[in-house]
Amino acid sequence: METKLVRIDENHIDAALIDAAGEVIRAGGLVAFPTETVYGLGGDALNAQSSEKIYRAKGRPSDNPLIVHIADMDALGTVAREVPESARKLAGRFWPGPLTMILPKADIVPRETTGGLDTVAVRMPVHPVARELIRAAGGYVAAPSANRSGRPSPTLAKYVIEDLDGRINMILDSGDVEIGLESTIVDLTTEPPAILRPGYITRRMLEEVLGEVAEDGTMMRDDSGQAPRAPGMKYRHYAPRGELTIVDGTGECVIEYINGRIERHRAEGRKTGVICTDASVGRYRADVCKSAGDRRSEETVARELYRILREFDDENVEVIYAEAFDTDGIGQAIMNRLLKAAGHRIVHVS
Repeated sequence: METKLVRIDENHIDAALIDAAGEVIRAGGLVAFPTETVYGLGGDALNAQSSEKIYRAKGRPSDNPLIVHIADMDALGTVAREVPESARKLAGRFWPGPLTMILPKADIVPRETTGGLDTVAVRMPVHPVARELIRAAGGYVAAPSANRSGRPSPTLAKYVIEDLDGRINMILDSGDVEIGLESTIVDLTTEPPAILRPGYITRRMLEEVLGEVAEDGTMMRDDSGQAPRAPGMKYRHYAPRGELTIVDGTGECVIEYINGRIERHRAEGRKTGVICTDASVGRYRADVCKSAGDRRSEETVARELYRILREFDDENVEVIYAEAFDTDGIGQAIMNRLLKAAGHRIVHVS
């Protein structure tokens, strides 16, 4: 299959290009497109065969649910059997935006899209290209991240090409994404509602709307024994090719530990890398050191994380160490992705 790469300006959207991409999806094909979080891989959410194509293109386990993307609030009642008041309140505050809600599935949504579950994950993205594409494609687009399963999610179209060239029909390239981490997922079929995947929309923000909100216990620990209730819960994700270890502790202890490990790996002839911040980037002796920005700016760190992981692959880094981050606010999402990428390999030093 030839993958067509199309450059599209989000500020001056070419309607003809959007119509062509929408036609690909309506015909059962796959189109990668930008959202405010990461690039998504879109297919017709109401077509079982399209969802199966998404799983094959990504090499994704078929029990890992897909998120249905909509562009208009009226569409929610089509894919969800029930739309509780809690969903309407959250939509009023956070949609369009980086929030996915889990609701009871309507019969029109095939189980291939929901990973065999009776629930459906739904999101309304804010990115103008995404919204126009969804409308052109018929209003219901199933879209996980546009990468090979297990790899870091793409924040640039070039990484979609790297993973999926020849496996999908089209890529809409609109440059860098804004947020850089996948959406927050909140399950509204439980009481109280529960966060299944942390993201830009934090627990505190959700509680301002709903009151009490719980957190799934597996978000920050390794527990692959349970069936996945939402995308990204069960399987290893976001992983670079190099072996990644997170080091948690006080600043000087972390630097000393990582530099000690780097010396050992250098003696073994292995290329090393470190993920750190502006305050410490000059302190490490690794072959490649990359700062994710100012530790106080969680939005910057979130936006840079996947790009850094991809760049380590580009530079053939074999062993990677990452400083840990606070788990409050967006920091929880950053640590969730790092832990998944590292296979929950973390060292505590003091």
